[in-house]
Amino acid sequence: MERKNVKRLVKHRPLYRIVKASQRIHPPGCGGLSLYLVTKFFIRGIIDGTLNMRASALSFSFFLALFPSIIFLFTLIPYIPIENFQDYLFNLLQKVMPEAAFAATEGTIADIIGNQRGGLLSIGFVTALYFSTNGFNAMINAFNESYHDIETRNALKQRIASFYMLILTVLLISASIVLLIFGEFGMNKFEDNKVLFYLLSFLKWLVLGALCYSIISFNYYLGPKRKKGWHFFSPGCTLASILIILATIIFTYYVNNFGNYNKLYGSIGTLIVILMLIYINSLILLLGFDLNASIQIAQKHRASFSRYAK
Repeated sequence: MERKNVKRLVKHRPLYRIVKASQRIHPPGCGGLSLYLVTKFFIRGIIDGTLNMRASALSFSFFLALFPSIIFLFTLIPYIPIENFQDYLFNLLQKVMPEAAFAATEGTIADIIGNQRGGLLSIGFVTALYFSTNGFNAMINAFNESYHDIETRNALKQRIASFYMLILTVLLISASIVLLIFGEFGMNKFEDNKVLFYLLSFLKWLVLGALCYSIISFNYYLGPKRKKGWHFFSPGCTLASILIILATIIFTYYVNNFGNYNKLYGSIGTLIVILMLIYINSLILLLGFDLNASIQIAQKHRASFSRYAK
């Protein structure tokens, strides 16, 4: 089959030259594999791995977990003994969230983060824990399908793994929020000093990028049953981190300037915007993991395919 594909490419000289050039390129982090082999297994994994279906299932699971998790986290905010913390957070959410999503939730957010509610805190914790671990369970299953592995951990062990992933993700996201708030505070304070202003802005996004990378990398390690060959720095994690940040910025800009979801769908348009954003990020997350899985699978089959790369 491989020989037939190569013969077909010979008839298309420009495409053949691209393929031959890709066979000579060895990207860093790919274990010495050529760009051709990595791309070949990556595309095959996407086609055979039902990527769209896995991303849809994952985004729906996280969508269900989103609201109880937000309620629980926001219920904690009134108990934080930092002056004007609530105001800084509220202004930050207004800047980060799409306008349609913020307008629909503004009153609820202001009420939750401004008033202490002990009963809501306990109920929110239970529901957030259940639905959030369900979301990470779906992530574990999606990761295993990239390797075509069957989950051999029992339900309790898989739930514990999901809990570890949840705790680690929450801690890193909380650190990101705190850094964003203090970064905004510092930028406002040194607004007149352009050097410090741009330096703080650069450091803020640099640290946020590092935290985003860490969240993705640790979930890539804790999630799947197969952990052999995991590295903190990997091509898939780098790809996912860059694409998630870019996709979130571009999507938010599009919704704020060109999207008319509220005009078309009314208040339900906000839910559509949120679900689309979760789906895009879920798709990118699985793409990055599939790239790492493709590299590992290609390394196993390197010998059998090397004769076709000549």
